[in-house]
Amino acid sequence: MKNFIENLPKAELHLHIEGSFEPAQMFEIAKRNNIQIPYKTVEEIEEAYKFDCLQDFLDIYYQGASVLIHEQDFYDLTYSYLKKCAEQNVRHTEIMFDPQTHTERGITFKTVVTGISKACEDAKKNLNVSSYLIMSFLRHLSEEDAFKTLKESLPFKEKIKAVGLDSSEKGNPPSKFKNVYKAAIKEGYIPLAHAGEEGPPEYIWEALDILKIKRIDHGNNCLQDDNLVKEIIQQDIALTVCPLSNTALQVVKDLKEHPLKKMMDLGLKVTINSDDPAYFGGQVNQNYIEIQKALGLSREDLVILAKNSFQYSLLSEDMKMKNIKLVDDYFEINKEL
Repeated sequence: MKNFIENLPKAELHLHIEGSFEPAQMFEIAKRNNIQIPYKTVEEIEEAYKFDCLQDFLDIYYQGASVLIHEQDFYDLTYSYLKKCAEQNVRHTEIMFDPQTHTERGITFKTVVTGISKACEDAKKNLNVSSYLIMSFLRHLSEEDAFKTLKESLPFKEKIKAVGLDSSEKGNPPSKFKNVYKAAIKEGYIPLAHAGEEGPPEYIWEALDILKIKRIDHGNNCLQDDNLVKEIIQQDIALTVCPLSNTALQVVKDLKEHPLKKMMDLGLKVTINSDDPAYFGGQVNQNYIEIQKALGLSREDLVILAKNSFQYSLLSEDMKMKNIKLVDDYFEINKEL
């Protein structure tokens, strides 16, 4: 089963590039930029990566991001993740980045997006991994601040496919960002958002009704509202579920209790993703492996999840079909092994 997962063609739709920052690389870039971090060794950073809730995680996450200064830093971070995609048979990835985490520190929007997008272009050529960028607004900041970020993004529109909403969910409902989402859609960005990870089902309703999102990041708490589940199915909107993230942040106590299979059985379109792999104990393949083991998923289940990852990506219909055919062909050859 492990071998089947490792070679299964797939896409990753929920990945924060700042959350792919491995301790060794953080240490190396901090040294290169002569930035003092409160850790003397890579092991000390690894120890700090253990936390109990979303806020503890966000504290170390922002501390790690603070060592990223130059275009090369963003390039190195992104290319390192894309190499891991190639190794895991991830054919396409949709990468979230948080401009405000960096512009707040005086790093220009141009530095951030140029470093990341150059790595994406090189990975397409060298690794045959395609990618799109999702510009995420930080929900603990104001809508006014998000508007500033939207404005800064406009000269780089051709590099950015969609907008997202992340960071501390509690107390920061989607409706807070109603106007900036309206403006972003007018600029041609596809609307996506985190909803229902720690927040209630009402936040998912708001994301659908007010922000008009085309995909729900996480969405676990939709199961508390039967009408919401029906609405998501009726609108044919996918959930980007992140199993190891859910246990690391105590959203789910144990993977054996994870609602992923229940979601699938109800008819929800689910995808498997790593969220912040450096912090949450595994890249996307590890998420597939662990959840398969915990819930006893069949090869057919895994194939549905992989096909969903392409079907609900932002790829063109033609590219979706090509990739789904790869999954079908792979299953045909490997279903009896």
